[in-house]
Amino acid sequence: MKKMFLGLAALALVFTSCESDKNDITEEQNIVDMSDFYVHTDIGSGEGDRNGGSTCHTMTNLNRLLEEDPKLYDKMYNIEYQSRVYAANAKGPGNGNGNGNGNGGGGTGGGGGTPPDDLGVISIPVYVHVIYSNSQENISNTQVNSQIAVLNEDFRATNTDASQVPTEFAGLVADSEVQFTLANTFRYSNPATSWGTNDAMKAAYPPVTPQTHLNIWVCNIGGGILGYAQFPGGPTATDGVVISPQYFGNTGFVSAPFDEGRTATHEVGHYLNLRHIWGDGRCRQDDFVSDTPSSDGPNYGCPSYPTVNCKSNDMTMNYMDYTNDDCMYMFSEGQKVRMRSVFQTDGPREAMAN
Repeated sequence: MKKMFLGLAALALVFTSCESDKNDITEEQNIVDMSDFYVHTDIGSGEGDRNGGSTCHTMTNLNRLLEEDPKLYDKMYNIEYQSRVYAANAKGPGNGNGNGNGNGGGGTGGGGGTPPDDLGVISIPVYVHVIYSNSQENISNTQVNSQIAVLNEDFRATNTDASQVPTEFAGLVADSEVQFTLANTFRYSNPATSWGTNDAMKAAYPPVTPQTHLNIWVCNIGGGILGYAQFPGGPTATDGVVISPQYFGNTGFVSAPFDEGRTATHEVGHYLNLRHIWGDGRCRQDDFVSDTPSSDGPNYGCPSYPTVNCKSNDMTMNYMDYTNDDCMYMFSEGQKVRMRSVFQTDGPREAMAN
């Protein structure tokens, strides 16, 4: 009888354990909804315009890389899954319950609070590759340093213009706890007058230790294009950001209204896995961040507040919109959580965490 009792008890324990495991799996599946995930966008050749000039070509570049590497989709899916698990574990009010940009899937995108990590402030060393065909394009060290300063101000929320954020969004302004240091500037004289967006500059001058360093190529892209970046998960040989010299930094050879260094802030946001604020679609397209309001498309110039789309006020001052440099001045808490997820164990930018 005692043996029978012990046997029944063991069997009950097995069933209880299995049920517990089942509940754990169900709970994880519930907090990580991947049904809204997308990578390829139907953006055409123009991909937006900032007062007459083409702007960020990051999504065009991503479409090309997806066509060249069929495995890239799976890599980015796994990165997104990991990001959503991290965001779902973020502490604080608003997690998964923000102003969800899209069809509800954005609820797993993080809505603020303290990131669930102990990484502290992450300092990313930067290699700047200046490729020039004339003296103007051979920008000065002062101009290069001004861009690093802007990146630090914007990503650490110490920029003075953040005080202009409307009350509605003021509580969402985030110090991402990511900063940048200039490791070296490389200079290359080259007769090419424009480089396009097919990574020709990277083939000519490959990135240096891209696993641990952010590589930025400063060269004339051409066609009025401000810059483009590569999302985490792309090829190591082309990893980094490209920016035209007249949109790099806030002093020297710079061109208004994109003369405050915010092109680099925008592109480095992509490099750390942020999507455009409107999700590169209409009201139901998602940027995977729950505290950024839904929008019908990009904003240009310096929009007045409020600018209403999709029954909510646009966060036009977010760095991931297309507004003028002096009219964008914040990342959100949800975007902070999303950026920090790439530095976690087994994350695509793990080697940069220190």
